Amino acid sequence: MSGKRKQKYFPNNWQRYKDAPDSMFMPHTFEEIVEIKLCAWELPSNIACMIRERNIESGKVKEYVYRQRAAAEKKVETLMSKEGIEFTVCTATAIHFVSPDDISDYDDDFDVPDDNE
Repeated sequence: MSGKRKQKYFPNNWQRYKDAPDSMFMPHTFEEIVEIKLCAWELPSNIACMIRERNIESGKVKEYVYRQRAAAEKKVETLMSKEGIEFTVCTATAIHFVSPDDISDYDDDFDVPDDNE
């Protein structure tokens, strides 16, 4: 025996859906589809935050999942100081995208004025 077992075949019912009349399906508006696709994310209750980091030059993506908010905040701080990346932070209530342009704007807002000015 080679160790691989053939997976059991589970028939699907695609032909029933193909043959069904259009009246069987509820039409959706464009706004409903956008709402479902863009605003309908759900994190499990034991996950505080997900962070997706993307290297701008290579396009490589890394994902980080955190159960504690404090750990996620520390990761965001380190990502803010890292160059050549953009990242997305997803919590149960919001999704935030941060690019290098956003980071430089953030730094400009908190520059300490010189005493000579």
